[in-house]
Amino acid sequence: MPVTAFTTDPEALTITVVADFTVPVRRLWDAYADPRQIERFWGPPEFPATFRRHDFAPGGLSLYRLTSPEGESHGGYWKWVSVDEGRSFEVRDGFTLDDGTPNTEMPDMRMVFEFQQTALGSRLTTTSYFDSLESLEQLQAMGMEQGTRSAMAQIDAVVEDLASYAAELPTQLQLVGDTQARVSRVIRGTAEQVWRAHHEAELMRRWMLGPDGWEMPVCEVASEPGQRFRQEWRNIESGESFGFTGEFLEGERPVRAVTTEAMVTPEDPDGAQSPVTRNELTLTPVEGGTLLTLLITYPDAATREMILATGMVDGMETSYQRLEREALVAA
Repeated sequence: MPVTAFTTDPEALTITVVADFTVPVRRLWDAYADPRQIERFWGPPEFPATFRRHDFAPGGLSLYRLTSPEGESHGGYWKWVSVDEGRSFEVRDGFTLDDGTPNTEMPDMRMVFEFQQTALGSRLTTTSYFDSLESLEQLQAMGMEQGTRSAMAQIDAVVEDLASYAAELPTQLQLVGDTQARVSRVIRGTAEQVWRAHHEAELMRRWMLGPDGWEMPVCEVASEPGQRFRQEWRNIESGESFGFTGEFLEGERPVRAVTTEAMVTPEDPDGAQSPVTRNELTLTPVEGGTLLTLLITYPDAATREMILATGMVDGMETSYQRLEREALVAA
């Protein structure tokens, strides 16, 4: 069991959890940074977590849900206060309603996660600060200690699993719920470099090309809320063409960008007949580079199945390889 101490201090209104691991601090840190990994241990085994947003940056937001064996869902959030890379981070933790907004009828707390190197590996000290004794006692009555011990007992298996999250892995796909898909890949560059490669036309033309034999004659960039983007590709030999258009909804450089996206063709130049997706791009520094996470929300399950069946993920891997080879050196 990794938890070596669980201390409640009613006078200081704190609960402190100490856990020890036999892996380097960086490996443990990355397990909290990567939504694919943290959702394997943030909830107890009988209440697995699904993270639909995980910014891991000051001012950011994480949204997750814990699902019971009976299918009941309980939501939670982290509002990110600070991040000291590899050493500590602080969040405001609370419950959410079904729509993802904070549930003000439930207690929230300030949580500080501190990572330290030890002789055997690493130590994580998590301190929860409560606004009142009533809030502390309410969380205790809900089984906070038992749930925390049960959840953290899963971390060892996650951090020891090096193969599933190695930087050399190709683009990975995970289905989330009925209408979402999460695409993940570690890009060998900084978050700023990867952001520029996605938001500067000169760089985008270097890598967003798909198979050989295509060119990108149109590359209109959007990087501010309300701006629209447009990208068009043309087969040099046949003249066949297609593209995408959409609106930049929100973002924070170099962490997060949210856009809509619809396919355009010569027969449908505005994308009016195309399904519209919501694309949430998140960039997180990890060992080996930057974890690129793209959460795509489709109108329905059938549309998700249809688009994924086109070989989209394989095409993205080809482009990401080109990004590392040709675009990052100029970013």
